[in-house]
Amino acid sequence: MSPHAEEARRAVSKGEVTKDVTMLKVTDIDLHYGAAQALRAVSLQAEPGKVTCVLGRNGVGKTSLLRALVGEHPISAGTMEWDGRDLTVLETYERARAGIAYVPQGREIFPLLTVEENLKTGFAPLPRDQRSIPNDVFSLFPVLHDMLHRRGGDLSGGQQQQLAIGRALVMRPRLLLLDEPTEGIQPSIIKDIGRAITYLRGLGQIAIVLVEQYLDFARELGDHFTVMDRGAIVYASGRENIDEAALRRALAL
Repeated sequence: MSPHAEEARRAVSKGEVTKDVTMLKVTDIDLHYGAAQALRAVSLQAEPGKVTCVLGRNGVGKTSLLRALVGEHPISAGTMEWDGRDLTVLETYERARAGIAYVPQGREIFPLLTVEENLKTGFAPLPRDQRSIPNDVFSLFPVLHDMLHRRGGDLSGGQQQQLAIGRALVMRPRLLLLDEPTEGIQPSIIKDIGRAITYLRGLGQIAIVLVEQYLDFARELGDHFTVMDRGAIVYASGRENIDEAALRRALAL
């Protein structure tokens, strides 16, 4: 590893940041699984206090993009910057320490652990003096407090989704990656999740990347919209310049 890369790794791990407003900048990244190419020259930005929505059908590369951001799979071309520094030099656990939290599709909670124990798994990247569950977790999702000593596997799908988001919030994220949080969830809990995202955006401190298929949900929350197809971006716009017809055509590809 070059001295520059090692310096970048240390700085981002310690949470040293620049004053650049754009927290996340992804530029022309490719990603391969063996001979198969999953991402093709994908570019994306995310800013604090904003929600960047990534839309598209199943299998177009949305989850691969999030996996690249958290370091679960290396990119094969392009750059990813976190607060102006090279993100690709960081291991997955270092990205978590730098404030990147991931809520995966399927939730991936621990079914045999209690709700409280699941939430405390979010302590892993935190210094000891920050290892507490923030009050926001229970104010946003009161059911988690009510079921604190229930096993995660006893919760409904919607409650497990709330638990997965709560676990991510325990990490005190500055970048929150949400992979289809409404999938298979009852409408009442979808509304709760929408309210939670709105609240977190309103804090002005967290950049949110929301991967979603449910257009109406994304349209209500998003500040920036990116549509993917076959691993590439086929439409991108800010809320103020959005072309509804073009957006829907891109989603229909």
